[in-house]
Amino acid sequence: MEFDLQKALDILTNKLESWLENTTALLPNVIIAVTVLFFSYFTAKILKSIVGRILTRFSDEKSINTLFTTFVYLGVLGTGLIIALNVLHLEQTVTSLLAGAGIVGLALGFAFQDITANLISGVLIAFRKPIQVGDIIETASYIGVVENINLRVTVIKTFQGLHVIIPNKDVFQSPVTNYTKTNERRIDLEVGVSYADDLNKVKSIALNAVADLPNLLSNKETKLYFNEFGDSSINFSIMIWINSANETTYLQEKSDAIIAIKQAFDHHGITIPFPIRTLDFGIKGGKELSEMNPPTS
Repeated sequence: MEFDLQKALDILTNKLESWLENTTALLPNVIIAVTVLFFSYFTAKILKSIVGRILTRFSDEKSINTLFTTFVYLGVLGTGLIIALNVLHLEQTVTSLLAGAGIVGLALGFAFQDITANLISGVLIAFRKPIQVGDIIETASYIGVVENINLRVTVIKTFQGLHVIIPNKDVFQSPVTNYTKTNERRIDLEVGVSYADDLNKVKSIALNAVADLPNLLSNKETKLYFNEFGDSSINFSIMIWINSANETTYLQEKSDAIIAIKQAFDHHGITIPFPIRTLDFGIKGGKELSEMNPPTS
């Protein structure tokens, strides 16, 4: 079959003319789409800066602020891209992109649900501020000073010098005792005295013994309550309020209170008894060991 060059050239020319016509018709849309993209880019940068300044008023965590400003930046850029594709009559492409993003997001959510939970918990901790760097807290059976809070974990340094890394999810969902929120802490001491001692005298001596502790709160009354008749002592609790959130000061005050009570009891002849065991050799009891006649061979 003879090749018709003229016919091929006509087909190619018609095709190029068709493409040129379509491109010329689409040119205004292309210009508008490019303009939308440039406008979105500059708007995203401006909003990122504004949101960053606003967030610094509510959160001191740079990682949290950077995360949110990045979300804003990408969100504005994504919106501009969708508008530009719609201007170019590429709605099907937009639908495919959104569907793909949804599927990928769902898969990542299931795959990294623990990481996501820690991330969300870190954001909530940063904004609600139940704990802050420098606070003395107790959580997950650990007590120490908060050294760092990031998007994934909270790092505390225990009073034994150990660094403990706790996932933010555990911190946010578990009970947390924050000793720094108030400087008022109570020392509870359990003490026992002999059955032979005058309990009113015991109470007076014990209260006077702890009255001169250096960090004692003047607006909180030190209280003493007798609790029970123990096996070898009458036991009481003394509750002392001090003005310090520092754990070292708390332990020192507790130690000083024990020393002061012991010295006061020794000075006034108050007995803190050892455990006593009575051996009963008679059916009805009350028989002294010296009265027993041991068998002789």
